[in-house]
Amino acid sequence: MARISLDPPRTLSYRLAARFSRRRYGTVLDPVAAVAHNAPVGLAYGLFELQVERWHKLDRGLKDLAVMMAAATIGCSWCMDFGYWESVMKHDVPAEKLRAVPRWRDSDVFTELDRLVLEYAEAMTATPPSVTDEMAARLRGHLGDARLIELTAIVAVENLRSRINAALGLTSQGFKDRCEIAAGASA
Repeated sequence: MARISLDPPRTLSYRLAARFSRRRYGTVLDPVAAVAHNAPVGLAYGLFELQVERWHKLDRGLKDLAVMMAAATIGCSWCMDFGYWESVMKHDVPAEKLRAVPRWRDSDVFTELDRLVLEYAEAMTATPPSVTDEMAARLRGHLGDARLIELTAIVAVENLRSRINAALGLTSQGFKDRCEIAAGASA
């Protein structure tokens, strides 16, 4: 149960954000409704997310694995639900990889680089962060400086998202279910 009303004041900024959300995702995202209770926060958060979408140095699949790892580590069911849907339906990340993220150490679906990314995202999300010089050096050897910075930034962004959503009590909005139905229908 959400800890804040998902029926915010119908301000102009909320109506615009809700329209954008419905056009892009088919529904108003619960985080959009939640942050709409504070228009300056909602506007800043929305503009920030639009800028995050412009980061294209790092492979999309690696970013999605890192995002899912951070969300799983924090325990944000909303982020896991939405991230699964977005990764499978929009970014063509194999569903078996996403389902294996919480138990990545025991799964054989990940490449060496995938494992380094997952380890880094998990260590970065720990409180306090437990990233080591060795982890960063191994990733830097695979990714270079610009991609390592983008990886670090996307994990930090997901920490922001997941911690806001988890603190506000936002839970699954049914995105994964729509994805699984769509995947099953095409088989």
